Amino acid sequence: MTKIFIRCLGKTACQEDDTQCRTCGRSLDEIYTTRTLVDNMVKFAEKMGYQNSEAFFEYIAAKSAKKSNFLQQQANSNIKTVNHEYH
Repeated sequence: MTKIFIRCLGKTACQEDDTQCRTCGRSLDEIYTTRTLVDNMVKFAEKMGYQNSEAFFEYIAAKSAKKSNFLQQQANSNIKTVNHEYH
């Protein structure tokens, strides 16, 4: 299942109910997991003592996007191979 990521509009805009944010529609699990990922990246950058932490975060974003695209391409090529075998 794929879905479109909707970025947080800020904690002041967040309208959480028992399962999701009524503003962006993301599940609470997704929101809290994302917050944990961000907290862990910031803690890591602080632990490393990076003076240019923005460069580190840009690097992580670029590498993550590249890896995600690679994995999607692999998955798509596997689907095409499987579909081709049945035709």
